[in-house]
Amino acid sequence: MPLRKPQDIPKIPKARKKKAHTLLNAIPSKKPDKLEYICKAYYMYDSKLKRQYCVFAIETIVEFTSFAYEISVEVIREKNIFYFIVTGLKAKMDAVPTVQPARKDLLFEDLIGEYTVNVVKQDGAINSADYKFNIYKKEIILQKEYRPKKKNNRLFCEFKIAEEEFSFAP
Repeated sequence: MPLRKPQDIPKIPKARKKKAHTLLNAIPSKKPDKLEYICKAYYMYDSKLKRQYCVFAIETIVEFTSFAYEISVEVIREKNIFYFIVTGLKAKMDAVPTVQPARKDLLFEDLIGEYTVNVVKQDGAINSADYKFNIYKKEIILQKEYRPKKKNNRLFCEFKIAEEEFSFAP
């Protein structure tokens, strides 16, 4: 006995993925301050491409032993304001796992002047810092770290300048 042909195909629900702009307006739940990420800024020269980059490296404080992870980050850039939205972790396919934090390097060319960097978590918490870049003097200045005024906003990210990772063209 043949089955009847369905009139319409049943829809399978998809996992909800929040859009980047909705996370900026989300109100985080009330939690205590806990450092989870470090956002480092430094200059890097790529000898293969022969280009100078300004790098923002976001890494976890926690080190992972079994797998090597990479942080998933969505980037929104509006003139001199960056929004780095941390969406989760992704496992890297490494043959030999090492003890290391999860990390994501975001490369940008020709950053000169003052920029505001906002690191946003999936629940909507935001931490910010103001940087001043001067490639001619080969310096990056961290002007200030702060938390924007938002209900239940908490500290979760520390901002640094990684001078030990600076590299320039010979």
